[in-house]
Amino acid sequence: MRLTKPTLFTNLPVTCEGRDLPGDLFAQLMREDPSTIKGAETLMLGEMLTLPQNFGNIFLGETFSSYISVHNDSNQVVKDILVKADLQTSSQRLNLSASNTAVAELKPECCIDDVIHHEVKEIGTHILVCAVSYTSQFGEKLYFRKFFKFQVLKPLDVKTKFYNAESDLSSVTDEVFLEAQIQNITTSPMFMEKVSLEPSMMYNVTELNSVTSRDQGESTFGKMSYLQPMDTRQYLYCLKPKTEYAEKAGVIKGVTVIGKLDIVWKTNLGERGRLQTSQLQRMAPGYGDIRLSLEVIPDTVNLEEPFDIVCKITNCSERTMDLVMEMCNMRSIHWCGISGRQLGKLTPGASLLLPLTVFSSEQGLQVRSRPSEATFYSCFIGYLMFSVICFRAFLD
Repeated sequence: MRLTKPTLFTNLPVTCEGRDLPGDLFAQLMREDPSTIKGAETLMLGEMLTLPQNFGNIFLGETFSSYISVHNDSNQVVKDILVKADLQTSSQRLNLSASNTAVAELKPECCIDDVIHHEVKEIGTHILVCAVSYTSQFGEKLYFRKFFKFQVLKPLDVKTKFYNAESDLSSVTDEVFLEAQIQNITTSPMFMEKVSLEPSMMYNVTELNSVTSRDQGESTFGKMSYLQPMDTRQYLYCLKPKTEYAEKAGVIKGVTVIGKLDIVWKTNLGERGRLQTSQLQRMAPGYGDIRLSLEVIPDTVNLEEPFDIVCKITNCSERTMDLVMEMCNMRSIHWCGISGRQLGKLTPGASLLLPLTVFSSEQGLQVRSRPSEATFYSCFIGYLMFSVICFRAFLD
């Protein structure tokens, strides 16, 4: 039989008003019922525990436990008893027996007991195959098998979304934001003990699921992290490239493996489950051949007063580029400098710092949309969207 933890006893309270014929009889009976909670007799949930009456549901990530008993019903002594328990899934057959040695003899009305445990890692039909072989007192070799079939269900529905965003101004690589949506698709509430992201070797991860208050981190989901049936919760993580990979734009460009989620929960009376997703993958960011980022820019500027910025140009292609800079004024943003200037050759993976001067002729937040032509690159940093810089790339 399957070993599971007991459940809280539930009853159906019968009540009536004091002016009805039974009067206080029903209330008195509930108060005398040993299974009810004193002072809360009308609640369906009692204070006693009951053993499971059926197999129940088994979910992916939980530990399946079973009690196996082989009993000698005859009046004869049998010898060389070997009990073997295998779990058959759609893809493999696992041996769950604690011991593979035979028992010398089994007397009448005696039994051999064994408890097996297995962490369920596959969804679908599972068959527990219990095989018993023994020798009768006449030396005859006998053998029989029993099959126990059960279904493993999916406890959680996990969906992920990736967002690429500009990182700090000193970096040429993008931060990656991961949103994980976790839904409880079982029929009972879950206590979410841990939801963490194990990043790949190129990234460091920061969890964004808590708020710092008085030097203490408090979960955004509150103190009691329960997930009711069919409820969904969003978890957010920020991944940044490690220092040794931060300047290798070409390497980070091709990285699609981000990491995997590790989810631990508890149900009922502390039954624990754990799921670990496969490696999460995103679409490689489209850096193009040339990437432009802002290294230095003031937060606020005065109207019609020139201010300096520093741009960083990175060659993300595998060929040498010969760059020409052309300054294109917009209605409210104007460049100060020489347009059509040669910037020289830029080898693959190399970067170039470019100081520029610009001023604004209009007040307020300046927004410029990204051009559709593939040869144009725009930069959006802080409060300003600067006009585009056109790069003409030639094969060296």
